[in-house]
Amino acid sequence: MKQKRPYTILTVSKKAERSILSGHPWVYDAEIRQVIGTVTNGCLVDVVTSPAWSKQETAKSECRESGGNPAVGKYLGTGFYSEHSKIRVRLLSRNANDKFDAAFWERRIRYAWEYRKTVMGDDIGCCRVIFGEADRFPGLTVDRFNDILVTQTLSYGMELLKPVIFPLLYQVLTGDGQTIRGIYERNDVSIRELEGLKQYKGWYPLENALSLSAAPDIHENCSKYPVPDKNESRSLSPVPDHDQLCFHTDSCLTEITENGIVYQVDVENGQKTGFFLDQKYNRQAVARLAAGKRVLDCFTHTGSFALNAARGGAAHVCAVDISESAIEMAKKNAWRNGLDDRMSFRVANVFDLLPQLEQSHEEKYDFIILDPPAFTKSRKTVGNAKKGYKEINLRAMKLLPRGGYLATCSCSHFMSDELFIQMLHGAAADAGVQLRQIEARQQAPDHPILWNVPETDYLKFYLFQVI
Repeated sequence: MKQKRPYTILTVSKKAERSILSGHPWVYDAEIRQVIGTVTNGCLVDVVTSPAWSKQETAKSECRESGGNPAVGKYLGTGFYSEHSKIRVRLLSRNANDKFDAAFWERRIRYAWEYRKTVMGDDIGCCRVIFGEADRFPGLTVDRFNDILVTQTLSYGMELLKPVIFPLLYQVLTGDGQTIRGIYERNDVSIRELEGLKQYKGWYPLENALSLSAAPDIHENCSKYPVPDKNESRSLSPVPDHDQLCFHTDSCLTEITENGIVYQVDVENGQKTGFFLDQKYNRQAVARLAAGKRVLDCFTHTGSFALNAARGGAAHVCAVDISESAIEMAKKNAWRNGLDDRMSFRVANVFDLLPQLEQSHEEKYDFIILDPPAFTKSRKTVGNAKKGYKEINLRAMKLLPRGGYLATCSCSHFMSDELFIQMLHGAAADAGVQLRQIEARQQAPDHPILWNVPETDYLKFYLFQVI
């Protein structure tokens, strides 16, 4: 890397070099070998290979600042530096000629939006517009629910970029004829604290940020952005005052239509960003099999799979969830769509309900849907998660008659497809049944999977006939 560049340089290990060259955008803290210059949280840094002369001297995984400017290795990419996270750098680009100004981010937003228009067609009224690393916006999720964009920002660098990116999102979509009345931030997740970011939720003050015609490279001078207090072990970024968050008098409720079914979405209080969009076409697959069936939808949340089954012609659908508020919303959705006459609702723990149904023999079902929340969010708990998945699948297989149908899934990245299949084999063997696979599916294409970034591949969905 011969040309002079404005960013602090980080040299990295051979392991990190191989990972980056294979297409993965993360550099972990233990892979940093040397810091040449000064860094502040959220700034852009250049990542380069470690020079041959420093191999022995920098064998330790600790970063060190260097006041000099020694020769450095080959340029690998530029990304956000995160002071607190184990993911120390999230790469944005491997092109040394990129300038990270408003025009750069507008191109990326347009690219993401054009992709959604292509793969989602008429379904762009409710879709994921930006899916983090899969769209090269590390740590940023943007979901569209009709006229509201809901965002979740999970990296410090992306937090600093909001004054540029959020108005551009609005401009790109409205410029394409879409109606957007606001951007609602769902930053009420504990993972933000791992980045040195506070939790909060509220409307983004979009009306104060739409004059971006001459927006500069906001990372040109990192010193003008908030830096955590070095006297605190994990200080948090400032959050705007209540008034600055610009809480709209407009309702946080909106309506979406998915697969012909109308849902009320509460972007303020709904799970995650308000509604789970990734199962959109898996719900259609369930609807195609549901005609004439008695369906048990476990972990129904607000009733999406149950409603699709009912709309698909099911004789009856029982929707079950442990949350009373979720069941109330599911009932409202059923009534709103004129499907309540063929549906019933039950507040229950699925782990308790399935063995009770098996023992009582009172209620018969020939189609069971298992759409549980993620049982694991780390590798450390995968073993326990596998036991949980096996328990509900085993019970469902025992409850179903021969020739019955099972839809089962896992939304945890750490529960790999290989582990999930092993679990299903074990459950079928213990239940004394065989599984005839109908379909193996994944997340909807607005949640794209990058083959070189396995973290983007998380949803496993299978349809079986139990024989």
